[in-house]
Amino acid sequence: MNVYTTDKIRNVALLGHGGSGKTSLIEAMAYLSGITKRLGRIEDGNTLSDFDKEEIKRKISIKTTVVPIEWEGVKINFLDTPGYFDFIGETEEALSAADSAIIVVSGKSGIEVGTKRAWELCEKYKLPRIVFVTEMDDDNASFRQVVSDLQDLYGKKIAPFHLPVREDGQFIGYVNVVQQTAKKWNDKGGVDRFDVPDYSQENLGICREALLEAVAETSEEFMDRYFGGEEFSEDEIRQALRVNVLDGSIVPVLMGSNIMARGMYPLLSDIIKYLPGPDKRQVAGVNIKTNEVFQADYDFAKPKSAYVFKTIVDPFIGKYSLIKVNSGVLKSDDTLYNHERDTEEKIGKIYIMQGNKPTEVKELHAGDIGALAKLNSVVTTDTLSTKANPILYIKASIPKPYTYRRYKAVNKGDEDKISQSLAKLMQEDLTIRNVNDAENGQTLLYGMGEQHLDVIVSMLKEKYKVDIELSRPKVAFRETLRKKSDVESKYKKQSGGHGQYGHVKMTFEPSGNLEEAYQFEQCVVGGAVPKNYFPAVEKGIQEAVLKGPVAGYPVVGVKAVLYDGSYHPVDSSEMAFKTAAIQAFKKGFMEASPVLLEPIASMKVVVPDQYTGDVMGDLNKRRGRVLGMNPTEFGKQEIVADIPFMELVGYTMDLRSMTGGSGDYSYEFVRYEQAPSDIQEKEIAKRAAGEED
Repeated sequence: MNVYTTDKIRNVALLGHGGSGKTSLIEAMAYLSGITKRLGRIEDGNTLSDFDKEEIKRKISIKTTVVPIEWEGVKINFLDTPGYFDFIGETEEALSAADSAIIVVSGKSGIEVGTKRAWELCEKYKLPRIVFVTEMDDDNASFRQVVSDLQDLYGKKIAPFHLPVREDGQFIGYVNVVQQTAKKWNDKGGVDRFDVPDYSQENLGICREALLEAVAETSEEFMDRYFGGEEFSEDEIRQALRVNVLDGSIVPVLMGSNIMARGMYPLLSDIIKYLPGPDKRQVAGVNIKTNEVFQADYDFAKPKSAYVFKTIVDPFIGKYSLIKVNSGVLKSDDTLYNHERDTEEKIGKIYIMQGNKPTEVKELHAGDIGALAKLNSVVTTDTLSTKANPILYIKASIPKPYTYRRYKAVNKGDEDKISQSLAKLMQEDLTIRNVNDAENGQTLLYGMGEQHLDVIVSMLKEKYKVDIELSRPKVAFRETLRKKSDVESKYKKQSGGHGQYGHVKMTFEPSGNLEEAYQFEQCVVGGAVPKNYFPAVEKGIQEAVLKGPVAGYPVVGVKAVLYDGSYHPVDSSEMAFKTAAIQAFKKGFMEASPVLLEPIASMKVVVPDQYTGDVMGDLNKRRGRVLGMNPTEFGKQEIVADIPFMELVGYTMDLRSMTGGSGDYSYEFVRYEQAPSDIQEKEIAKRAAGEED
């Protein structure tokens, strides 16, 4: 592949609902540009961008893939992102490297939750965008309906550039709304001009009006002329479009058929005409030496710097760090400095990734996307620069995973191998977390949803040949007491020679501090228990609180006071007093109205306004307490509630089901509260039966 300068590069993310046609759109464009000799099909598992075994098996995109396409002397780096919400981390990574986006909408399914999410992401990253409507070969597809729905949602900035022409149920051509001309595909793969059919005139009028309204909205002068009934020239329209697509105040809508590879030529041409190259975008970091802002702005003349936006780790092809060059020109054998790891690495060869196929190139100019191999210390979100000008860029916003399950190795002895394999998966996917919950004797796997966890399990088995099984996580209950007890415990043992003797009288009561396991005090008078045994008594309490006598959970909030006892000058020992204290604790705890405490989360659920009633009703069923609601952007509401942790299991799927996938949530631990009696009884019964949660 040729080397391209900054002005001849476009970095375009493909966004949209799962199944809207992003991957097949890439396939059609790759075919037309000559990268492939035939159109790959998702059903056949032979597409450029869905090459992973899991993607082929599930027929969905799981990872972001880079596919560069050369067109009219310009290199377009397409970033094909997953449409399913469990893989949103991949999408966020892609958007940190994109300069613009194409939102892909199915002409059959219309506007879906993923369409709206794609729009919100473009707003978040301030990305110029084009909407591309697929499946126009299908009789049930309605371009007009999609445009109308987009206008209802986003107003007059929606500007349809084309509309489809059908004859006898066949998708045969399109009308160019700017030129008001029609084109028909011919047998040679080109187009022939023809008169706009009578049956398309009404739709052309509607789309032309929408386009002119979008242009008129861009300036007061145009607005006055529009309302004055003046017509804009084609040059004026195109100039307004070029300027205003860049700042997002106009969003073109195009259409086509992926499986017929129709509508791709105008799309590729309009990407080059209207979407910005890196030279029209800004990017800034911080110079670590001077602590000043480094305005990189994809300037090839500035010191070299690059941002690592994604990592590929594969047992067969090795490790590749995907980078976007933010300044300078990167060349083979350059030495780059990683401030965060304080390491310098010689980069060796530079590659362009086309799906999973690396192609070597001599250099990468500012604004281009490429890959570096075998940079062992480099991880996603790192910055590479020179030691003379060490730079740090803002890291991509990676979503936090809230869905988790307990996991165990299917085969004993695989634990280390599983841990190493998960570490490799976590290098690729920053939304995976592996947590060792030693306190509750479990290991936890966190992901973005049930499907994400299922994919992780499958990848461990396929790629790394290790099996894990997922189960419901054990809830981190605590035990405490509500009343005061006064107990006596004597440990006496005679076994020939020296015996064992320890005798304590103690009180146990609530300390009022659930942050600490226990408070220990002594008020022994008259030397009934010598001072040198006080630490042994405390050590007994310290051991006893690790596993409470009610259901085996850690104890919190206990005040233990040693006030009397006795000792034997020969047989008393630290071990004897420690044992006596443990016995006293167990007896005293059970006599002081013990209770189980459950962890409570402070939860925020963000949903469109129409779902607030359903969500609050569901939270109440889960023993949640709704504390309030706050309006947020995009017409959504944030519901704030306290909810027991044990009620969060399965919430991701239930929330998506309730809201059609449009709801999000987050939570954090806030405190412990007394569990209801039925919950306590179940936990105590499990303990009695020797069961694990």
